[in-house]
Amino acid sequence: MTDNIIRLDYQQYRAVRRLVHDCCNYQDGNCLLLDDGEECVCPQSISYSLNCRWFRAAVLPLDESLCAALLHRGRAWPCAECGTMFVPRSNRGKYCDECAAIVRRRKKAASERERRRRGHLEA
Repeated sequence: MTDNIIRLDYQQYRAVRRLVHDCCNYQDGNCLLLDDGEECVCPQSISYSLNCRWFRAAVLPLDESLCAALLHRGRAWPCAECGTMFVPRSNRGKYCDECAAIVRRRKKAASERERRRRGHLEA
């Protein structure tokens, strides 16, 4: 049972603390799901582990890099361009979604410049 609990380091803990405020069940430091007449402190805001299933499913995907680093530990890779963790869609994936578009444009522009340069040299 304790094997599937994900432990956080300090930077991850601070990032999770910032994300807790985006949870729809978080209100003034309390968890609405655990409220049974008495106010209950949100366990995700005070713990160094991911123990709230709602937080994992609904809130954590808002930060893609943190989600990849925590939930997809064996399958996540650092982006070759920016270094953030991401889950590649294939075994050839090198870049996160944001960087993939930038790198694709950069390579296409370089290819076009080379093609134009070759065209001027042959004429």
